[in-house]
Amino acid sequence: MYQEERLLKILEYLNKNNSMSIHTICEMFGVARDTARRDIVKLIEQGAAVRSRGGISLPVLKNTIKNYRERLEAYSEEKKNIAKRALEFIEAGEHYFFDVSTTVSFLAQYVDKSITVFTHSLDNIEILSEKKDVKLYSMGGCFNKENRFFYNPDCMNYVKGVKFDVAFLGAAAITEEGIFYADEEDAYVKNQVCKNSSKVIVLAEIEKFNKLSYFKGLNLDEIDILVTDSMPPSEFVNIIKSNNIKLVTI
Repeated sequence: MYQEERLLKILEYLNKNNSMSIHTICEMFGVARDTARRDIVKLIEQGAAVRSRGGISLPVLKNTIKNYRERLEAYSEEKKNIAKRALEFIEAGEHYFFDVSTTVSFLAQYVDKSITVFTHSLDNIEILSEKKDVKLYSMGGCFNKENRFFYNPDCMNYVKGVKFDVAFLGAAAITEEGIFYADEEDAYVKNQVCKNSSKVIVLAEIEKFNKLSYFKGLNLDEIDILVTDSMPPSEFVNIIKSNNIKLVTI
């Protein structure tokens, strides 16, 4: 197992248990203590964990994952340019899923066609409710205040009954293992939406590649189109080609 894979699994464990000993890392992955120590150092250097007695622990969440408003400000020009480029994939009369994503929220602002949109994002709802040509469906439930989305386990049955022409998704992190997100419920929504979409389009800035996040939403081979602001790292270019993903750069 590559280090990046172990780090993601360590973060998943930390998210559920808050702390992890070096002994647990060795046992879980069958690695030597020196390897476990290198993993710990890597996570600490990235700010994803803090050192604790005998291992590592999860720092305060707000210090490791930027909340929605902070993400909206970060890389805003890149996000806007990606959203403008994504407009070419919107056709009048079609049904779309708009993800809870800062980049997708910019896409919602730029939409100027008569379409139907389903979303679990409060910000998309606020933006699209002002557009008279957009028919809007909201997926309700409990509101996640930090990342501004609604979730209800029953909404999955609702999603399964809808066929989307296109799903526009964001990304917290892109690794060779797939697309990852900060919230388990949000990742689950995206996973189900992808199964019911004729086309899946991911909008993500280049800084999302090789980042770490907690919950996997979809595999790379489930993506049809990837829109980003510059050429991805070389190892991803080969994966993109092998999975027949259309790469669009701005």
